[in-house]
Amino acid sequence: MMAKDDLLREASQALEQAGIEDARREARLLLCWATGRDLGGLLSLDGVEPAQELRFAEALKRRLEREPLAFITGETGFWTLDLETGRDTLIPRADSEALIEALLDVCPDRNAPLSILDLGTGTGCLLLAALSEYPQATGVGVDLSPQAAALARRNSIRSGLEKRSAFLAGSWVDALNARFDVVLSNPPYIESGDLAGLMPEVVRYEPARALDGGADGLDAYRILCRALPGLLVSGGLAILEMGIGQIDAVSTLGAENGLREVGRRADLGGVDRALVLQSDGGGRIVTKNLWLD
Repeated sequence: MMAKDDLLREASQALEQAGIEDARREARLLLCWATGRDLGGLLSLDGVEPAQELRFAEALKRRLEREPLAFITGETGFWTLDLETGRDTLIPRADSEALIEALLDVCPDRNAPLSILDLGTGTGCLLLAALSEYPQATGVGVDLSPQAAALARRNSIRSGLEKRSAFLAGSWVDALNARFDVVLSNPPYIESGDLAGLMPEVVRYEPARALDGGADGLDAYRILCRALPGLLVSGGLAILEMGIGQIDAVSTLGAENGLREVGRRADLGGVDRALVLQSDGGGRIVTKNLWLD
């Protein structure tokens, strides 16, 4: 049986030499996964059983090859949820939580019976986080990938939200014939020419279709902004994620399609990450200070 501290020290050194940030934390998380313990339980662990040591060594090898931690462990946290991850979807990122914060800003009534559509749902993180905050809301998540839609469905069950959500495979424009109070979306927004320069964890392992936004990064927004007027109720809200420096261009695309900007929300790094657009007409949702009847 090998000592826990020796394993962690060697793993941390190897991860640091591979250029992985916060190597000590990642080593601890890998050992948690290999031993079936949380971080608190790891403190009381003295030695590591041979089978656990082997599992840890295999996981460490994958991480040194720059496979994301969330794909090794098969799960990650988002908002207050613990979600399954898979190679058919992007890994949920903390930056995307700005969309949920924006929704809470413009719709503070937690008992509002919202109907919510999540376009490009991936793991289902945005829709499920929104439903967790609005207990009377229901929603639909759509993704081009059937595997992603199936994973999102499993996450709804995992989160106890399966009775208020449905997940479909199909295109953003053709999959539904309905209108919603709120549309959430984190579309592909990386410029095609920048993809090769992304972190190895992203470019090697995450699906390119969920990243590539075309030559200027705005292809998906052009499609979205044309489709949104037909997907939103009169006065409905669209909350979109975007990359650094894109928010003004996306706001303009919205205006060209009859969508009025009513809010922005920055992520923890201070980047304008979430744009709130409103369709023409009076509102069914009572919002904090942005709604105009």
